[in-house]
Amino acid sequence: MQETASTTRAPDALLPCLAPLLHEWLPRQRWFAGKGRRVIGFTLDTATELLPLDGAGPGLLHLLVRVDQPGRPAGTPADCYQLLLGVRTQLPPRLAPALIGRIRQGPLAGRAVYEGLRDPRLAGLLYERLRTPGRTGPLRFHATTPLPPALAPRMLDAEQSNSSLVYGDSYILKIFRRVSPGANPDLELPLALSRAGCARVPAPVAWFESGAATLGVLQPFLRDSRDGWRLALDALADGREFATEARALGRATAEVHLALADALPTRRLRRSETEHLAAAMDRRLHAAAQAVPALLPYVPGLRAVFAAAGGAPGAGALQRIHGDLHLGQTLRGSDGGWAVIDFEGEPAKPLDERRSPQPTVRDVAGMLRSFDYAARTHRPWNADWAARCRAAYCTGYAEAAGTDPRADPALLRAYETDKAVYEVVYEARHRPDWLPVPMSAIERLAASR
Repeated sequence: MQETASTTRAPDALLPCLAPLLHEWLPRQRWFAGKGRRVIGFTLDTATELLPLDGAGPGLLHLLVRVDQPGRPAGTPADCYQLLLGVRTQLPPRLAPALIGRIRQGPLAGRAVYEGLRDPRLAGLLYERLRTPGRTGPLRFHATTPLPPALAPRMLDAEQSNSSLVYGDSYILKIFRRVSPGANPDLELPLALSRAGCARVPAPVAWFESGAATLGVLQPFLRDSRDGWRLALDALADGREFATEARALGRATAEVHLALADALPTRRLRRSETEHLAAAMDRRLHAAAQAVPALLPYVPGLRAVFAAAGGAPGAGALQRIHGDLHLGQTLRGSDGGWAVIDFEGEPAKPLDERRSPQPTVRDVAGMLRSFDYAARTHRPWNADWAARCRAAYCTGYAEAAGTDPRADPALLRAYETDKAVYEVVYEARHRPDWLPVPMSAIERLAASR
């Protein structure tokens, strides 16, 4: 493993220079999880110069910085964010939108600081570093296969919780913004699936980390594919059925679940665990109803759904799953085959929870909600279209898995209800105009007990 020289500046000198800029810039980023809470202060975990800051050209500074905010549970660490900052004496006009600010004091006074991932030169440097396994300061780089040099980068703007770069339309690098100790499932699970021979998931070809935390993963970019959400909306707009595609997607989901069960440990789901799952869902419902009073009339019916799941006998297995499966996490290639991507799980949840074994019906429930969401965005609402997609998806899943997710209706309904409750809170906070979409599901699910 090659070790590359790097300069690590003393935090006591670097942090005072950057803190005023980060205080204004960080809360405005889409991936910043602490919106709505003031920033009290910062602590640097690591600061590594991937490209020297004192040279004539641009410097690239890699930071792992903790952001202290009020409301953090006692005994829990502050959120840690990964930043890649460009530093230049003069910022070219083409990079003006990436500007964070100018440093006013310290050894870097007068330098422009900007989002380094938007600088093709610096983004290209990061790719070149990934091509060569080794160390740069506390950062460790790994590659599973030789990679071609000098691929032109472009940054994608669609992501919410992370940042992604595409290199030469051949590879995509996901940069995890909020990081925690432990293997990120978006590296761990695709690696396990690759070793198990599952072709439904793009295999990681390189990644980098610091300590126990995964920082970024490079995978093949499926450039000729389209995501399932857009395909479903196009079908609705054209008045076309989507059941055939949904059935194939169900088979693909089952194949991924079967491969995960072969590659990683599984165990039986016990009655006490279904009770625990149902109780956790009930607590989330209580908190959601306090935040969104529109839920209150439906609480008795929704609690009955959870109680039915908690009272069901233990059945099935616990295993590693996708954890945040919906149409937007799937891609259909030009050959009609489906791929599944983004195994990070729900980024807002703790890493340990995202890595824990869970019932496969949780993924199924997420996809069933996604079909309903797609249908509800279309006017007029096509309830039969959604029902046919949902049924076809479950049929395809059963064909590949040998077990039908509808065979455990209480647990499937509970997970679908839990997902709808989450959607209500999300839409109420971020997209109030969309609130009727999950509320229609809440009404249906509350009456299904």
